[in-house]
Amino acid sequence: MKEEMDNHEHDENCNHDHGHEGEKDIIYLTFENDEEVECEVMGIFEVEDKEYMALFIEAEGAILLYQYKESDEDFDLIPIEDEKELELVSNAYVELFEDDVEYGEYDDQ
Repeated sequence: MKEEMDNHEHDENCNHDHGHEGEKDIIYLTFENDEEVECEVMGIFEVEDKEYMALFIEAEGAILLYQYKESDEDFDLIPIEDEKELELVSNAYVELFEDDVEYGEYDDQ
């Protein structure tokens, strides 16, 4: 999988203010089948001394969680393959970002 940031470098020299209300950080993931998917970066957070990135695929209404490793000029997103690690990261995501998650209405009939 390769990652591509939208329009400019996001590093320590980036002058772009990522905190503006209404602005979204977008990356594009390219999967092994060459499918490219636009994802909104929900945030980067730490769990047990590792960093993770939460991505939202609006077209599918799905959240993706990856381990995030930053290098000098780029970053890597590493799939979380361990079920216990994924559960731990998922729980941390819910605690940190649950206010940002919009839930559909549930009709209990």
